[in-house]
Amino acid sequence: MKQLDGDIIVIGAGIGGLTLALCLHDAGLPCRVYEAAAEVLPLGVGLNLLPHAMGQLHRLGLEDRLLADGIETQEYRYFTRRGQLVQQEPRGRFAGHARPQVSIHRADLHHALLDAVRARLGPDAVQLDHRCVGLEQDAQGVTVTFTDAMGLPRAPVRGAAAIACDGVHSVVRAKYHPEARLRYEGTTQYRGTTLWPQFLSGATMVYLGTIAFGKLVMYPVRDDVDAERRQLVNWVVEVARPADQLLRDWNRRSDVSEFIGAFEHASFPWLDVAAVLRAAEAVYEYPMVDQEPLASWTAGRVTLLGDAAHPMMPRGSNGSAQAILDAAALTEQLLRQDSVEAALAAYEAQRLKATSDVVLANRSMAPDAILEVVEERTGGRPFADIADVIGADELLGWQERYQRIAGFAQPSQGRSP
Repeated sequence: MKQLDGDIIVIGAGIGGLTLALCLHDAGLPCRVYEAAAEVLPLGVGLNLLPHAMGQLHRLGLEDRLLADGIETQEYRYFTRRGQLVQQEPRGRFAGHARPQVSIHRADLHHALLDAVRARLGPDAVQLDHRCVGLEQDAQGVTVTFTDAMGLPRAPVRGAAAIACDGVHSVVRAKYHPEARLRYEGTTQYRGTTLWPQFLSGATMVYLGTIAFGKLVMYPVRDDVDAERRQLVNWVVEVARPADQLLRDWNRRSDVSEFIGAFEHASFPWLDVAAVLRAAEAVYEYPMVDQEPLASWTAGRVTLLGDAAHPMMPRGSNGSAQAILDAAALTEQLLRQDSVEAALAAYEAQRLKATSDVVLANRSMAPDAILEVVEERTGGRPFADIADVIGADELLGWQERYQRIAGFAQPSQGRSP
């Protein structure tokens, strides 16, 4: 595209929106970012940046900072609820990828992106306290209307296009897809962080157990955080909860008493899991939801990106990764196509099916689902040798299948990012 007839309006300054702003700026395309929150707070817990997402962030010049703020993930280890090792899998550069996998606190990633946007696009590039309440478009552009936190109207903003990066509760998605509803999986996550000495390799992501008996994901996201050189360890517990018991408050403060019973036994030579959970600074509750894939994201000069387009359950470390890939793809199409409308349509064609496949895979094929297979075959009983339960080829094939769907197959599979 030779020239835009106005700025790209980015609605939402989360991971997807800020990455998009950086991609657009890098491509010489003007944009402005509008965020509903009145201030930027250190929200969330840990997440993983997969190698293909890190490839995009490397091109944006952010890899060194993210490696300094987070931890380069070396491996995944999958354990039964009894602490027996099922599989050990290298990750990122340790698996032959060109780029690392990085475990990081969401707040550290968010601040790295926000600092880069303000440094490159200007200190006023991100306008806070602008809650999108509507938008209209015509042949020449898009007008977006906002209010502040008190509900008072802000001045409308005019641009060449509007990209909705406004998250799982997207106002823009509701306008174009009022029929879309979040789907509750039937399980709830409890999330927290704990200061703890290094365990295993010091850069290991642990998967332990199954939902039926209590499932845990645990990995460090910051190194040497105090005089004792402890790490900040991120952990997620997932348990079944019927829909009629679901609390609708998102990120509700909770307590380890809600789930610790499932892990009272979980003290192993490599880690006292129950002690880590009990030592958490705070615990938050979050329902496991996604959405049936939409038939379309784009309407003329308006489209969706990230969680606004494809809410997915946080399994396989793909939520932030797919938003980052969306941002890169959208920018590429804006450079390639002759019009905004053609670019947004091409972006949808490139990304809709790819992300829909990940949404569906996260329901049944996420990497840790292999533990469900082992639990079923053993009846939860200890095994003498994992090879008697499941073969090495089946273990490897399970992980490779998910990685192909998610778009970061290992180099040996011919799909290196």
